[in-house]
Amino acid sequence: MPETAVAETDAGLSLKELARRNGLSASGRLPSLPDYTRQLWAYRHFIRAHSSAKMTSALGNTKLGAVWQVLTPIINAAVYYVIFGLVLGGHEEMPNFIAYLCIGVFVFQFTQSVVQTGTNAITGNLGLIRALHFPRASLPLSASLVEIRNFMVAVFVLMGIVLITGEPITVEWLIVVPALVLQSFFNVGLGLFMARYGSKVRDVKQLIPFIMRFWLYGSAVLYPVTKFQDLLSGWQLQVVEANPLLVYIELMRHALLEEATLANSPTVLWIEAVVWTVVVGIGGFVYFWRGEKGYGRG
Repeated sequence: MPETAVAETDAGLSLKELARRNGLSASGRLPSLPDYTRQLWAYRHFIRAHSSAKMTSALGNTKLGAVWQVLTPIINAAVYYVIFGLVLGGHEEMPNFIAYLCIGVFVFQFTQSVVQTGTNAITGNLGLIRALHFPRASLPLSASLVEIRNFMVAVFVLMGIVLITGEPITVEWLIVVPALVLQSFFNVGLGLFMARYGSKVRDVKQLIPFIMRFWLYGSAVLYPVTKFQDLLSGWQLQVVEANPLLVYIELMRHALLEEATLANSPTVLWIEAVVWTVVVGIGGFVYFWRGEKGYGRG
C-alpha cells in the first residue's frame, strides 16, 4: 500500500492564532468587565445561598438570634441619647431629637456594617477562594446582601420609633424606598473597594473602628446639622455637607421627619446622593474587578 501524506492545516500559524482557532485562552487571564458581570449574574444563586448561610451562622449561637439585627442600633441610639440628648442638651436644640438621633444611628450603622464585613470578605475566606473557582466579587456582594436584609428589617423598626415619638405618616415616607436603594448601591461599591484594599493592606482592619468613629462625628448623627454652619463656612462647609453619609442620613430625615432642618435643599441632596452612588458603586466594582486574579495568592 503506498504511503500517503496528510497536509497540516495549522502549519505556519503562530501559537496565538492556533489558540484562538481552537477556542483556548491564556490561563489566569482577567475577564473583561462585561464578562465578569455576566459571571456574577450566573453565580447569583451562590451569592444568595452564601449570604443566608452567613446570616444563620452569625446569629445561630445567640439566644435572641435575628433580634440583634435591630437591637444593636436601638441600644446605640439609647446610649447616644443619654450622652448627647440629656447630658449635652441636644434634645433642647432639635424638635423630636429621639427620632432625629435614631434615623442617624440606623442609617450610619448600615454603612458601617458593610465596611466592616467587606474589609474581611477576602481575608476571612481564603480557604474557600483557594479551593473553588468562582468570581471573587461574590464574597463582598454576599456580605453586603446580609447587611441590606438586616437594614430592611431595621427600617420598619425605625418607622415604629418615629411614629411613637409623634411624627405623622405623610406621602414623603415613600422617599425612603429610593433613598434606601441609593445607599444600598453606594454600600455595595464601598464594600467591594474595602474588600480589595483590605486584602492588600491587612492593617487597615485595625484602623476601621477609628475611621468610622471619625466619620460618625462628621455626619451629624448625634447632633443637629446646623452646628456645622455655626463653625464652618465657604468651601469647608461645602465639603462637610457633601459627605455621602450625611447626604443619605439627611434624605431619610427629610422623608420621616416633618420639621427637620436639612444641610441642603432636597434637590441638592438628591443630586449628591445619585452622584455618590454612581461614583462609589461603579468605581468600587471596577477597582475590585481589576484585582480579581490576585485574591488568595501569596
